[in-house]
Amino acid sequence: MIPVKILLGFIALSLFMVAIYRFVPPPVTLTMLFDPNGITKDWTSLDDIDPDMARAAIAGEDGKFCTHHGFDVDAIAKAAIHNASGGRIRGGSTISQQTAKNVFLWQGGGFVRKGLEAWFTVLIEAIWGKKRIMEVYLNVAETGIGTYGVEAGSIRYFHHGAGKMNRAEAGRIAAVLPLPKKRAAVAPSGFTRRYGNTIAARIGVVQRDGLDSCLR
Repeated sequence: MIPVKILLGFIALSLFMVAIYRFVPPPVTLTMLFDPNGITKDWTSLDDIDPDMARAAIAGEDGKFCTHHGFDVDAIAKAAIHNASGGRIRGGSTISQQTAKNVFLWQGGGFVRKGLEAWFTVLIEAIWGKKRIMEVYLNVAETGIGTYGVEAGSIRYFHHGAGKMNRAEAGRIAAVLPLPKKRAAVAPSGFTRRYGNTIAARIGVVQRDGLDSCLR
């Protein structure tokens, strides 16, 4: 059993950190600190990122982002069934879960990490809200080797800021997000190219169907 004082201390500390990051950009994450390739990042307000980048993230990572409360039960169940059958591993994490993991925790699996991820997901959904979650996600997600955030990724791949991305570029960045160390947004081939094109085509659907309504 965890001593009550330690448990209460953890709850207080986690609440404090989440409250602070509601207004202050997270300065660094554990993933960044342990990256042997260094850290290249440039915090950018959501208002200064092309809206199609957020739509691309929704299209590629979490179509129910604006309607769920942190967890997509259907996606988690489908991922579990798919993974049990073998083949390419599929994740069921929402953007909120990924943001909680990226900001407060470490990469990798395990019941402890997943439990903490769920706790922080509940907190950021309650304290941050959807716009802040998307803003933080687009700034801390790994977009390439030693590269974090869509601003740094856009400059690295396309030589301009995230505010000037077109739909094809946003789709490529979104396609890289699940495996940033193995995929590149410049001259992508195979699965990355096809997936990027698919996401780019879905951006219009996200906008038309209001799947990004919580960000407007």
